[in-house]
Amino acid sequence: MLTVFVASFVLFMLVVGGMSLGYVFRRKTLQGSCGGITALGMEKVCDCPEPCDARKKRMAKEALRREQLNKHRIL
Repeated sequence: MLTVFVASFVLFMLVVGGMSLGYVFRRKTLQGSCGGITALGMEKVCDCPEPCDARKKRMAKEALRREQLNKHRIL
């Protein structure tokens, strides 16, 4: 019984460690596999009339990246 517990705990810690290494090296957050809220056709969780500052920054960064990609495709 104790062997199963220790083996399960070690396996669980390896999985958590692997996920944390992915975050540390790639700075990429964990994401669901089935789309979550976006699968329902919603863009955000709250019903705020305008996005928060963090979302505005993220949207601006994405727009800049898309603009740069389009410039490189044209050239």
